[in-house]
Amino acid sequence: MTNEATAPASGDGKTSFSHWIAEMRALLSLGAPLILAQLAQNALFTTDVIMMGWLGPESLAAGMLATAFMNTFMIGGIAMLSVVAALVAQARGAGDSKGVRRTVRQGLWVAIAVSLVLWPILWQVRPVLSALGQAPVAIDRAEEYVHVAMWLVLPGLCYVVFRSFLSALQQTRVILLVTIGAVALNALLNWALIFGNFGMPRLELRGAAIATLIVNIFMFAALAFYAVRHRRFRRYHVFARFWRADWQRFLAIIRVGAPIGFMVLAEVALFSMAAVLMGRLGTNELAAHAVALQCASTAFMVPLGLSQATTVRVGLAYGAGDRAGVARAGWGAMIVTLAFMTTTCLLFIFYSDALVGLFLDQDDPANFEALRLAATYVVIGGIFQLVDGAQVSAAGALRGLSDTTAPMIIALLGYWAVGFPIAWIAGIVLDWRGVGVWLGLAGGLAFVAVVLTTRFAMRERLGLLPPLPAQ
Repeated sequence: MTNEATAPASGDGKTSFSHWIAEMRALLSLGAPLILAQLAQNALFTTDVIMMGWLGPESLAAGMLATAFMNTFMIGGIAMLSVVAALVAQARGAGDSKGVRRTVRQGLWVAIAVSLVLWPILWQVRPVLSALGQAPVAIDRAEEYVHVAMWLVLPGLCYVVFRSFLSALQQTRVILLVTIGAVALNALLNWALIFGNFGMPRLELRGAAIATLIVNIFMFAALAFYAVRHRRFRRYHVFARFWRADWQRFLAIIRVGAPIGFMVLAEVALFSMAAVLMGRLGTNELAAHAVALQCASTAFMVPLGLSQATTVRVGLAYGAGDRAGVARAGWGAMIVTLAFMTTTCLLFIFYSDALVGLFLDQDDPANFEALRLAATYVVIGGIFQLVDGAQVSAAGALRGLSDTTAPMIIALLGYWAVGFPIAWIAGIVLDWRGVGVWLGLAGGLAFVAVVLTTRFAMRERLGLLPPLPAQ
């Protein structure tokens, strides 16, 4: 499946309705496979949440703590390594096969380095959660999960390297197929290992962790095998002389990818700390938070995929010196994203009870309070769908202009100087509990969305376009 969508350039700087329509079609054509891959990837975690929910609110709450702790660190590494796609595309565009090979190899080196840093941190899950005031029972179960699942860091990051490599070569079909296969494998392994089906032992959360580890090894191995054996990619010899250092490319990946990683990490850490605050409020609050957050994150996969396509579309117009094209690509993506998120907002508001019923048994009296809280959080989550889509769309447009450092600073301020204080004050100090925590999340996202969108609107005045030739 290749993504070679084009839209007519407007070299005279003028634009028309037909240009806007063509741009949006190009965006959707490029973004569709990326969206499907993101949805399939998210389905892995959704399957875990659903099946952990079948064990009951306590297991779901502990699983949420464990995954929130891991994701705080893991997703930063994933975002950093996503820059491999851009570097491979640049080398490929220059006809530099050696540059492609160097980037993939050093991407794998960075994955190893990040894993060596993260493993000792993840092993300390118990003292960290204890210091954060979590319940002893939840800590025991979370530690049981993390001490197994933490070993997925290396294969998971190496999978990102090969996914970026194949994406840059416009081979998205195999990525989608492998991810769909991983979803099926994960569901099967969860059913067997969590609940003791098919003659396997009932391992509950430990079984979920083993399943997740196996699935990540499968995804890495499948893409690596495809990249090494397929006749189109065999010539890159990505594993040849793998031990040979290339510090220049190694540091380039870290230098370019770090701002993106820190920006994503700031948002993920905010949501992880929200889970910690929920854990202080009680098991039902944390379980309800897990359900509502999973609903919101599933919907978020669409604007996330669109934002990746937005970066490409804005970058193409930027490279062509088409100022009107930059505007169409950025604003057109925001319009499409806003339209989708308005739909999910209405869905969350009017069908919140039905959505939370997918995760917790509505016939079990023990789940009544968690269901009630989850439905409330889903409604609030529906409202912040709009600002969540806006911020990721604006960030994608700015990355197309190679603007990553300022958005990272804006994200840090928005999430931690605005979002978390609101969550703490409203949720804990004012005792609005979970509703206050979710209002904090919405406030942080809204700040980042407004500032990033304003930055894109002021791109000319801020000097983000000086290299473009005069129209």
